[in-house]
Amino acid sequence: MLNASLALNPDYVIAPVRRRLFGSFVEHMGRCVYTGIYEPGHPTADEDGFRGDVLELTRELGVELVRYPGGNFVSGYRWEDGIGPVSQRPVRRELAWHSLETNEVGVDEFVRWARKADVEVMYAVNLGTRGVAEALDVHEYMNHEGGTHLSDLRRANGSEEPHGVKLWCLGNELDGPWQLGHKTAHEYGRLAAETARALRQAEPDLELVACGSSGSSMPTFGEWESTVLELAYDEVDHISLHAYYEVIDGDVDSFLASATDMDHFIDSVVATADAVGAKLKSSKKINLSFDEWNVWYMKRFQAERRTEWEVAPRVIEDQYDVTDAVVVGNLLISLLRHSDRVAVACQAQLVNVIAPIRSEPGGSAWRQTTFHPFALTSRLARGRVLRVETSSPTYETKRFGAVPVVDAVATHDEESGDTVVFVVNRHRAEPVDLRVGLAAFGDVEVAEAWLVHDPDGSATNTEADPDRVVPRPQEATIADGELHAVLPPVSWTAVRLSPRS
Repeated sequence: MLNASLALNPDYVIAPVRRRLFGSFVEHMGRCVYTGIYEPGHPTADEDGFRGDVLELTRELGVELVRYPGGNFVSGYRWEDGIGPVSQRPVRRELAWHSLETNEVGVDEFVRWARKADVEVMYAVNLGTRGVAEALDVHEYMNHEGGTHLSDLRRANGSEEPHGVKLWCLGNELDGPWQLGHKTAHEYGRLAAETARALRQAEPDLELVACGSSGSSMPTFGEWESTVLELAYDEVDHISLHAYYEVIDGDVDSFLASATDMDHFIDSVVATADAVGAKLKSSKKINLSFDEWNVWYMKRFQAERRTEWEVAPRVIEDQYDVTDAVVVGNLLISLLRHSDRVAVACQAQLVNVIAPIRSEPGGSAWRQTTFHPFALTSRLARGRVLRVETSSPTYETKRFGAVPVVDAVATHDEESGDTVVFVVNRHRAEPVDLRVGLAAFGDVEVAEAWLVHDPDGSATNTEADPDRVVPRPQEATIADGELHAVLPPVSWTAVRLSPRS
């Protein structure tokens, strides 16, 4: 058995817990929308056609914000296709994912769904095949109160009140050659700045996200962020990051250390943004929007070749196991640890498409293994994020060299007095005897402790067996001002400590 310890103190604060870190993503891709959140005729469907079982799971997941409608989809999207009488909406070829888009769900329907789910909408505008004028049009339709052509059209379409969307993405992954309307950094930076200035003339207090690199492995990474921000620094609030992780060539050890890569990615973008700010002699800080992240077995998807044009085809419906869940929990630890600069984060996507929630047409909806660390972290992380000093043995990985076996973060809520420790054991064979010093927190007791683990790291949840993997109670004790727990191999743990009553 390995030994590790954590040192934390309520005075060592990184930043407040940002609730927008618990965001998700709904793209018109595969079955995320159709037979995912929306399926008229389903036994649980409400009067608007939204699946009640998926809505219930969305609330349980603890999602605070949802990015919509893409993703690659948005770069060819005509938002006008999705308003007005459904029977009159056109069916279009959707080129990004080679499918047919019926436009049954558009901006009005999605905002209606978001209100039922009690989530904030983060809206992405098409800067691939469209530009400034179209961004202003969709903003007028969604946010202007009334008395103009497009705002009155919204009211005529049944949405009397403005949708009030405050957080806007200026396009999606336009550094990628696969993107409709792919641009150079200079072309995109100019367009982003022009669009941002126009939107702020319409509504000055919008929050705007510029496209960063679609991944840190892009050949233009770093240079792209620098060029875009030099052109748009004063006009935007955030720059985006996207990252997906998978087991490559059977290298599970490196996969379990994926958060090491996320940490480096975030630190690199922060350094680039701050260098641009210094060059421009600006006191403003650009924050980060990590608005696409997840485990995605991309090599499986790239091996598929779609030839038929279908409505809502089955696309990247990855089935997640316990190891995937531990990695997702570790990525959430990384995001919390960087909450001083990461202001928004969206796990991609919400349902069916590389998602924590799965559903079947006309059938049930269930929680994938990755649902559980997200739901528990969203429920338990309150107050402020604390800096954690970790003393841990290391293990060797092919991609990242020596990495700590244990990774952790903590939060502390001054109002309730609760402290929560989130921790992973990345080792595939060895349990960890963990000790956490609690002297600075006074007399506390274990209020609840949860473990996501299974002796079979490939265990999954399915429609037939939806509770094969669920959080189990974690044995954790306190003695002499020290928390003690044994973490099994490949596990994620959350322990909530409360003042002793």
